[in-house]
Amino acid sequence: MNTLDIHRNLLQFAQKRLQSNPGLVLLGPRQVGKTTLARAIADGTPQSLFLDMQLPADRAKLTNADVFWSEHRDQLVVLDEVQFVPNIFVQLRPEMDAYRKSGRFLLLGSASGKLLAQSAESLAGRVAYLQLSPFLASEVASDTNAKSLACDLGKLQNLWLRGGFPRSFTATDIEESYLWRDDFITNFLARDLKEFGVRVPFDNLHRFWRMLAHLQGQQFNSAAIAASMGGLSHNTVASYLDILVDTMMVRRLEPHFVNIGKRLIKSPKVYVRDSGLLHALLGIRDLSYLMGHPSAGASWEGFCIEQICNQLPVGAVVSYYRTAAGTELDLIVETGGKKIAFEIKFASNPKVTKGFWQGLEDVKADKAYIVAPVKEAWKFSDNVWVIPPLVHEGLWA
Repeated sequence: MNTLDIHRNLLQFAQKRLQSNPGLVLLGPRQVGKTTLARAIADGTPQSLFLDMQLPADRAKLTNADVFWSEHRDQLVVLDEVQFVPNIFVQLRPEMDAYRKSGRFLLLGSASGKLLAQSAESLAGRVAYLQLSPFLASEVASDTNAKSLACDLGKLQNLWLRGGFPRSFTATDIEESYLWRDDFITNFLARDLKEFGVRVPFDNLHRFWRMLAHLQGQQFNSAAIAASMGGLSHNTVASYLDILVDTMMVRRLEPHFVNIGKRLIKSPKVYVRDSGLLHALLGIRDLSYLMGHPSAGASWEGFCIEQICNQLPVGAVVSYYRTAAGTELDLIVETGGKKIAFEIKFASNPKVTKGFWQGLEDVKADKAYIVAPVKEAWKFSDNVWVIPPLVHEGLWA
């Protein structure tokens, strides 16, 4: 499969946001397809200009930024890898104010934390923000031959195993896919992070990331991990987590708080965001090994959470719920004044425990979904449906 043959859900939405804002900041991890998406947007815009901020020649064009911007006011200017020019947001602010026109700038970045802080301070009210994820099930695993929304389970398994990074998913065979992911992890830690200004020993961060993979979906305990890493301080371990969260490699899912007089778990849960990278960190090379691996259920949970979190309505808030007694909901989405609960099960005929029903009552969920490897959705009970991990707007209605 060619990457260009896969339609990204975000394309049309990104085009709309550009039409109503002077600029759009498109964030996403390295190699996720930001440049491909940006070129698709630029191809539909007359006289667009594309600059790669990794290239000295392109950075030199902004030596006299005020003059450069004024010469290209009628073009869409795409700036790739803007984290390499940290003062770019300060430069853009007066230009956007001087010539306020929609669709002028498309900024691509591979690190979310510092990048968002910079742009939020300098370009507040002038740019919109979107985050591009690896390929989603709704993009590559929908059964186009079905009469209604249905999942192609074979494609879904392939996406789960390989993950959604384009070069991993479209590799000619599973061995090529695995080797690409293994190389990606090495290059990310050894090269990319240094380019972001991160100075952490390779072996330390690699070991930490592998430990997180083995702790997929569990509460993050910095003190316990620090002790396992030979006596590092818990603050150092917490800073390692911040690095992987900011570079969009790991998701930190905060707990949901309700005042119900029960003792609640207050630590965040952590997930390696891309299932393919998770499997490479765990040494899982093929589907048969994955299906029998002790981390299969946790891997499936993280995979499904990414499908949901990468297709949320604007302004939605996500969390998980768990009490000390064991009552738990894997994910809660708060949007439009509603609470929507998700329970994730690695079974084609899923069962739920008493704790699921108690959780719905505790958080006062308006409706709930059980996400499972099923072909089509079916009703489980009142306001509870079993669904495949194909997220669509109807879930939030």
